[in-house]
Amino acid sequence: MLAVAASVLLVIACSQDVESRGEPPGPAAIATDLDVPWGIAFLPDGSALIAERDSAAIKHLTAPGVVEQIGAVAGVAPRGEGGLLGLATAGPTVYAYFTTGGDNRVVQMRYADGALSNPTPILTGIPAGSRHDGGRIAFGPDGRLYVATGEVGDPRLAQDRTSLAGKILRVNPDGTVPDDNPFAGSPVWSYGHRNIQGLAWDAAGRLWATEYGANRVDELNLIRPGANYGWPQAEGRAGIDGLVDPVIEWGTGEASPSGLAFYGGSLWVAALRGERLFQIPVTGDGSVGAPVPLFVGQYGRLRTVVPAPDGTLWFTTSNRDGRGSVRAGDDRILQLRP
Repeated sequence: MLAVAASVLLVIACSQDVESRGEPPGPAAIATDLDVPWGIAFLPDGSALIAERDSAAIKHLTAPGVVEQIGAVAGVAPRGEGGLLGLATAGPTVYAYFTTGGDNRVVQMRYADGALSNPTPILTGIPAGSRHDGGRIAFGPDGRLYVATGEVGDPRLAQDRTSLAGKILRVNPDGTVPDDNPFAGSPVWSYGHRNIQGLAWDAAGRLWATEYGANRVDELNLIRPGANYGWPQAEGRAGIDGLVDPVIEWGTGEASPSGLAFYGGSLWVAALRGERLFQIPVTGDGSVGAPVPLFVGQYGRLRTVVPAPDGTLWFTTSNRDGRGSVRAGDDRILQLRP
């Protein structure tokens, strides 16, 4: 009885300690032994598709711990930070962003009877490299597909509006350019970006993006159509006319912000180098609170964060990407109930 009582007291004490730090209870692993999971997207039945960057595999998570491979995407040529990256879905139609031998591109596939059709390109010619490949894709509340790209190590491309590198792009689901884009006939929605890694819309429909800095600061930006976010003229807040300053900046050692999600009135940022999950409260007028770091160092590098249909928040580790320390069970998808 004494041992049981001591155990109960220990659990209560640990729970109270977590609450005193302002952290939600620890997350549960719902998928393990993945190979650099990058994109996650949900099918109409609530199950999830997972893109592995280096293997080019798409896996199907149907229940906690139940993962099966449904195929590898043809044409993926992984190198460095490139490979099979972002995923998005519209009903049974699956969109993927990946690196080929000559470019980064977005393709469309059909999921049916446990298999994916061959990919059909809808957006090609995005410059590719071994670093700064961007890769996040997401459907906005307007039904358009938003595509985050990097400048692939050539900063000049970020300011070149004829290039698709260093941009947020906006296209129709078939890849055509919407008539209301800010630059006629162009998919460019915003420019002057170094390497966008996360896209999310808040409750008011505002678009936010996370961006890697170079040596000084990383950024959280509020995106406006047609706006210039400064790279390479500016890194972080510069106060230069014509350039948009970030809403939040971090030192590069505490962030390397990757995935971004909006959930429960807050933005959530998965940090790679910072090995933490940030929670950032957002008010109705778009003001933000101070970022709250959670799970610092507990799970290693964190890559992607997404709200799940069941009301939980999922985030992935990225310790097998060549820059982390691999732990038992890596890489994992963790489920959080804030």
